Amino acid sequence: MVETITNLDLSGMSVDGMSLSQLVLWFFIYSFLGWAMECCVIRKERGYWENRGFVKLPFCVIYGAGTYLAIHLFHPIRENMIYVYIAGCIGATLFEYLTARLMMKLFGEIWWDYTNHRFNYKGILCLESTLAWGFLAVFIFGFLNNHVETLVTSMNQTVVMGMALVLSASYFLDFVYHFHLSLKNKDSEEEDEDAPRSTRLKF
Repeated sequence: MVETITNLDLSGMSVDGMSLSQLVLWFFIYSFLGWAMECCVIRKERGYWENRGFVKLPFCVIYGAGTYLAIHLFHPIRENMIYVYIAGCIGATLFEYLTARLMMKLFGEIWWDYTNHRFNYKGILCLESTLAWGFLAVFIFGFLNNHVETLVTSMNQTVVMGMALVLSASYFLDFVYHFHLSLKNKDSEEEDEDAPRSTRLKF
């Protein structure tokens, strides 16, 4: 994933060696895998299934965005898995922290809580999670991404374009609806401080 945009027509646009529609599909694959991983972790910890995405669709786009950034930022060290592990620990933890601060600004809450984990910081970061991000980075660079890219680039381009358009449009509409709903709920909570509070972490 090292090439840059080569031309500007929709059918031939190339970003990082993939067409724009292939990149969109690649993004949603990682967003889905991240969503599935989060759901499995919560199922193991709490004993029940919970939708971990912001929207109803099964995607956590923070994983798609985080993976895209990591693929580019860690490109110079991609062959050294020790460096990839360390960079994954630091980079993902920083990304998690910044995401938490953004959520607090927008919604007044964040959607994970590490307060029951040892060595945590205000419930938004914890040592266990930081170490796990490093292993995840090694897994992506050492194995997963080659297979995801191969899958995406081997599919029929017309099919990929259709899937990319449907996924993008569906997620956009779902996001706009839930974003509006979250802001409405935030305003309601601010108006009534005695109302029942969300079980999601606030700080």
